[in-house]
Amino acid sequence: MGKTNDTPLTDHLNELRKRIIYCIIFFFCAMIGGFVFSGRVVNHIKNDPAARHIDWHVFGLSDALSVYVKVSLVLGLIISLPFFLYQTWAFVKPGLKKSEQKIALRFIPGATLLFVLGIGFGYYILFPMVTRFMLMMTETLQAQELFGITEYFSFMFSIVLPFGVLFELPILVMFLTRLRIVNPIRLAKMRKVAYFVLVIIAVTITPPEIISDFLVTIPLLLLYEFSVWLSKGIYKKQLEEDAKWLDGEPTDEKIS
Repeated sequence: MGKTNDTPLTDHLNELRKRIIYCIIFFFCAMIGGFVFSGRVVNHIKNDPAARHIDWHVFGLSDALSVYVKVSLVLGLIISLPFFLYQTWAFVKPGLKKSEQKIALRFIPGATLLFVLGIGFGYYILFPMVTRFMLMMTETLQAQELFGITEYFSFMFSIVLPFGVLFELPILVMFLTRLRIVNPIRLAKMRKVAYFVLVIIAVTITPPEIISDFLVTIPLLLLYEFSVWLSKGIYKKQLEEDAKWLDGEPTDEKIS
């Protein structure tokens, strides 16, 4: 058994502090590892079809180092995400039932995969559309393009990283369903509002043309529907567990 509700608050705070220190140390090590490979990532991005025609410039002595650091930060975040999630699970584990502990642990691979898929979608689908539109606007001004490499990478990460977070929606919905905060019935009632919000997000972050809006909106809507489908499976199992409990049948959950 884990800690009970009688555990002093100071013990919880000490445990939280320990988990945070673990995460900071691991992220620092992952960032160092990411820095080792950051040169390859930068070269890959520079040779990508979307950026191959660009003449790169630096406007300060620290610009090159800044790019490598930003890339290593992103790589460190991707590498560290499973560890962060595991430490979060380890912290809340004592307050979960046995069945909830197993289910929460299974979320970690899925959350990591969705984060990577979101980054991939942002980089390979959304970012090229945005850059093409920006270049087209530059041509309409008949201006000469002059790209600072630091600004380019900062702009790219500002588009790519949020999609990594957006793709966590199914995992978030599954977790909230397990906590009985949301359920598929409530999600179905919220569908119109959710669709509206997701469309607004898609239109806001994409160039003002229908094809780009469509290509980004559809995956977001599918993510929501996938989240509802996952919530239905969890909710159905919860109803079965509640029915067994009302009938007095034994379950695999122990009462603390």
